[in-house]
Amino acid sequence: AQDVGSMTGIEHPDVILCPNGPMLLRGDHLVEGPDGTLHATTRPVSAVCRCGKSGSQPWCDGTHKVILQS
Repeated sequence: AQDVGSMTGIEHPDVILCPNGPMLLRGDHLVEGPDGTLHATTRPVSAVCRCGKSGSQPWCDGTHKVILQS
């Protein structure tokens, strides 16, 4: 069996949704914060909050781990 990357010629996907965690973005993207401000990604891989509870929106700060434990 071949993985999807080898079938499509894409080595790494641009967007990865982590179960119960952030959305990982690879490469250059614009992310809209809760106030409508656009933020450019500045790292090779950026973690975007999906739980809505991060103190550093729109970026993930790991708060989802605490939410899952409670």
